[in-house]
Amino acid sequence: MNKSPALIISTNNRASVTEVKENILATLAYFDLFNYPLTSVEIYLFLKNKYEQDDFDGALRCLIANQSVYQFSEFYTLKNDYSLITRRCAGNKKAAELIKIGGKVSDILIKFPYVRGIAISGSLSKNFADENSDIDLFIITAKNRLWIARTLMHAFKKLTYLVNKQDYFCMNYYIDEEQLEIVEKTIYTAIEVVTLIPLQGDATIENFYAANAWTREYLPNKIMRLSSAKPLKPVLFKVLFEKLLNNRLGNAIDNMLMRITASRWLKKTLSKRVNSKGSIMGLDANKHYAKPDPKNFQSKLLEQYQNKISSMLISPQNILAN
Repeated sequence: MNKSPALIISTNNRASVTEVKENILATLAYFDLFNYPLTSVEIYLFLKNKYEQDDFDGALRCLIANQSVYQFSEFYTLKNDYSLITRRCAGNKKAAELIKIGGKVSDILIKFPYVRGIAISGSLSKNFADENSDIDLFIITAKNRLWIARTLMHAFKKLTYLVNKQDYFCMNYYIDEEQLEIVEKTIYTAIEVVTLIPLQGDATIENFYAANAWTREYLPNKIMRLSSAKPLKPVLFKVLFEKLLNNRLGNAIDNMLMRITASRWLKKTLSKRVNSKGSIMGLDANKHYAKPDPKNFQSKLLEQYQNKISSMLISPQNILAN
């Protein structure tokens, strides 16, 4: 009995079509949570395993043939909904505008004391934005001076409210050079790391990527950007300010600011205050990082992702049909 060529599993360690299909569906499922269709190149880049191009192309054709995946021009999605394509294209155009603004914003923020690296994160780093999008920024500071840097930057942000530009200065994730490795290691954090758009501090960003090589376990096909960040340039005020506080006094001030900020955020969380997007406000903080509490958005997203994968992979239509 002849088998369909797409279902033949070769003996030279090439992946079975079932495995490749599962990986394609899992990748599309993740971005489907954000209603974001992908191109075939993007699907391949975000797969959790490496595959031969022929194996990948054949598996994708099978999924399209049995309508587990829908193709609209160069885009692929789990939903038979062309409006998602229109939404993505509009979002890509809007993102290009905001990324340019983000570059100008970073030119300002890199002048703040102890700031060593800046990158765009969040949905904008995936080249998507809409009318409600912010410019989310990932900040790397000097060792043991995160809280001084963060406090100065957020004091400046309060001034941006006066000119209604606060959405351009969403500095919501900080780490310092002492602890460049991201603690949580999940598909969510891996994608967030590899899609960062570096803006400032080329050497610092390269050190950050080296410290987070673990992302290759989740995304072996995705190469992190290394060359787009600007090199650091000396700024007189910044140099003088840092010399003034590169001592025990600076250590004491940094520790004090950490305690004050953590206490204020704890009160916000306990009172269940929400941000402009309706999410409960929470900060996960210690000496070397300050970031949104992963128990909120991140944990919920990963749970939705796992549930979506489970519901798809139990369907014989998705995996077995050729």
